Amino acid sequence: MRKLIGLASFLIAIGMLLMLITHNRLIGLIIIALLLFIGYSCFCGD
Repeated sequence: MRKLIGLASFLIAIGMLLMLITHNRLIGLIIIALLLFIGYSCFCGD
């Protein structure tokens, strides 16, 4: 279950990164960094 949450948050962050290309906003960047960190720690961390 933890790997599934990590993968989902990682993919959401990638989708938000595509949104950031069209709308350059600081809050989007902060959310992307947070979701990438959560995704990496849940998917790759033991």
